[in-house]
Amino acid sequence: MRMSFWVALGLFGVLASALLTAGVLRWARRVALDVPNERSLHTVPTPRGGGIAIAATQLGLLPVLFAALPEAEVGSPVLAGWLCVLLLASLGLVDDLRPLPAKYRLLAQLVIFGLFLGAAVFGFDKPLLIGGVVLGALAMTWLVNLYNFMDGSDGLAATQAILTGTIGGILACLQGDELVGGWALIIAAASAGFLVWNKAPARIFMGDAGSYCLGAGFAVLIALSGARGLPPWPFLILLAPFIVDATLTLLRRMLAGEVWYAAHRTHAYQRLVQSGRGHAWVARACALDGVLVGAPLAWLASVRPALGLVCFGLAGLLHAAVWWRITSRLGVTA
Repeated sequence: MRMSFWVALGLFGVLASALLTAGVLRWARRVALDVPNERSLHTVPTPRGGGIAIAATQLGLLPVLFAALPEAEVGSPVLAGWLCVLLLASLGLVDDLRPLPAKYRLLAQLVIFGLFLGAAVFGFDKPLLIGGVVLGALAMTWLVNLYNFMDGSDGLAATQAILTGTIGGILACLQGDELVGGWALIIAAASAGFLVWNKAPARIFMGDAGSYCLGAGFAVLIALSGARGLPPWPFLILLAPFIVDATLTLLRRMLAGEVWYAAHRTHAYQRLVQSGRGHAWVARACALDGVLVGAPLAWLASVRPALGLVCFGLAGLLHAAVWWRITSRLGVTA
């Protein structure tokens, strides 16, 4: 497709998301106010639910992308992926308005992802692949929840989505997959428009509607990449900061006998904010990490798929070392 199409689609996505967020902000001030408590990183009541704009922009622009691609490129797996993101964003919105018990949220996520993988990627008619469906659904559910866990600092989750969507999308397009690449770039554009209102000091939070939508979007892209013969490693490498911080923090809390899904302030990024670096500093550090570490490793994994696992392992080790340094030096508090 022509460069002018991508530029126009991206600019429209940023503008649409920014305008939609402004509209959601007025509504959220009345019905979805996040009041700070002892575990919050913010100090003033702030509206949440801005992720509605991210979801609406992503889900609304994807049909435009689908229409611009050859019909053979947009099969049932792709449409099932679109529906999957819609359902997860809707679940997040319900949770924003009336918090659901964790077990029901997790069950719903597992069912949605299981149906997506079984019907659209693996197929239920292949008994030997049922294990793949189960493991895949668990992995995708974890990706959604880790994105939710990491959405606790102004601009952080949106910045990570912009980096992952932009770099991952460009690499996918260079590999010849404009569907995966275009989808990723749409996620980046939707997140960029929202960031206008979410950068420190945030005027609105994305809430579960946004974090579920972003996590589901990237989870679907990773699954589709593998199904379409595209190495999924670039997206995993770019998401490594979130994967490592959320996973290691969860393991530490479980080993300590804590309720892992309860609200807390023990993630590495939360410790950095509490130490005085501030929300904007953490978001800038995330962006710098994506450019200096994530992008080169993701590019290498894209052009040399055989090195994908090695690059992902290296990214994981680097971020694990940083996580250990931060949590050991700054300590942790519940």
